[in-house]
Amino acid sequence: MGSMSKIGLCYCPTPTKLTTSTPLSSKLKPSLCNYNNNTNNTNNNNNNNNTLSHIQTSGLIACLRAPSAELAIGAARAALNSGIQVLEVVMSTPDVFEVGTILKAEDAKEAIKVGAKFLMSPVMIQDILLNIKDDEVLYIPGVMTPTEILTAYNAGAIIVKLYPVSALGGVEYIAALKKPFGHIPMVASQGISIGQIREYIIRGASAVVLSDAIFEEESVKQGNFDCISQRARLAASVANEAVKHRRMVQGL
Repeated sequence: MGSMSKIGLCYCPTPTKLTTSTPLSSKLKPSLCNYNNNTNNTNNNNNNNNTLSHIQTSGLIACLRAPSAELAIGAARAALNSGIQVLEVVMSTPDVFEVGTILKAEDAKEAIKVGAKFLMSPVMIQDILLNIKDDEVLYIPGVMTPTEILTAYNAGAIIVKLYPVSALGGVEYIAALKKPFGHIPMVASQGISIGQIREYIIRGASAVVLSDAIFEEESVKQGNFDCISQRARLAASVANEAVKHRRMVQGL
């Protein structure tokens, strides 16, 4: 799986045979934010900062939706073995979670219980921000407007998800928002293609979320993991080069 630990709702399949009757969370061995396992650091803020750092270094969050646990495992393995470093598993994936999209604190607790190291939602949910402050997870709330960005940041969010970015104006919108909010890391999410990764990252996104661009629906349904691997490898390469360019421009 490579030297860098994978983070988020990200798992490594166990060598045991999988059965459809067993919840996915018990079939998989978590490999979540293990980059600090060799230290004595127990500060949760540091853990969140490490997670944030990994997301920014990767520049890419691969968002996986699958119609079954077995297909989710195969697709996740294909992506992770092809360079994806940050993986989000949508909570509606069968046999992974007992809830759908994270919309309340109870949903967040369910995700944390099975090993999530970061959580994303389409909107900012105040209860989640308040309830996970003492947990070793990073919460990335969804925002649309300047007011929502500042509100989330003032409430304690250290990074936000700009959603739905394509519908809001795409690259130009996030570039405009970064002028007054350059100090707030932003993830761009919704409708982004592999060919747009570089421009989003160079124009201000800390990372982009790719879903169908990597996990194309028919490829996932048919178990075409070779296709997923090819897409993941290309996306990871483009994101890596874009992050390097951004760091060079910033003099880092």
